[in-house]
Amino acid sequence: MKLRHLHLPGLTHYTHASKVQHQLVTKLLAYKAKSDYSSPPPRPTIITAEFHPVYTCGRREVGNVSREQIDYLTEEVPDLGKAEFREALRGGQTTFHGPGQLVAYPILDLKRHGLTARCYVNLLESAVMNTCAHFGVQTQRTDNPGVWTDDTHKICALGVHLRRNVTSHGIGLNVHTDMGWFERIVACGLEGKKTTSLRLEGVGAVVGVKEVGDVFVRMMGEGLKGVEAVEMIEEGDGG
Repeated sequence: MKLRHLHLPGLTHYTHASKVQHQLVTKLLAYKAKSDYSSPPPRPTIITAEFHPVYTCGRREVGNVSREQIDYLTEEVPDLGKAEFREALRGGQTTFHGPGQLVAYPILDLKRHGLTARCYVNLLESAVMNTCAHFGVQTQRTDNPGVWTDDTHKICALGVHLRRNVTSHGIGLNVHTDMGWFERIVACGLEGKKTTSLRLEGVGAVVGVKEVGDVFVRMMGEGLKGVEAVEMIEEGDGG
């Protein structure tokens, strides 16, 4: 089968990417609920995007972020601009998405690829690590979630959601993100830790988010059972 890669061009609002993701997840869940499997299942898809500035909180924090904190995060900041705040179904705590960061949302049926939830998280981390290595940056796993360049610097956040073995949400890999956005939060709830990016780790300015996204999707495809190739699609293409 082919792994579909849907890249949302330009800067995308979080709400739009979430809507596209929801449509794909709903379609896959509807297929799994059918008793008649005469038609082929929707193909696995990975959405990649670069967001307008937005802070998101994970499901453990939904409804528990104070109005004062939201106001602080969404105020205009000199040299940065203004960010939105959105709640998400993913795991993890508050993090930032915005210009210069690759966001990737795989929508897959884990059973179709013979994966457990733990193996899937391992695959995401491995794909990120292989992507970073492709650009000459060595990374590692630590006791904390995500992918790190060392014990104190995180280059990629990870937060997923599963429903009936269908995945959503995914990763946020810093390509050339302005680290000032992260200074306004305790990223992912980890005190004393810092964030970094491919740019800060020495990757040249010519490397963009779309290019990094293409490599990440290829690395994911190589680790997914049954995937033979990656196919670029556009919004609205059928399953």
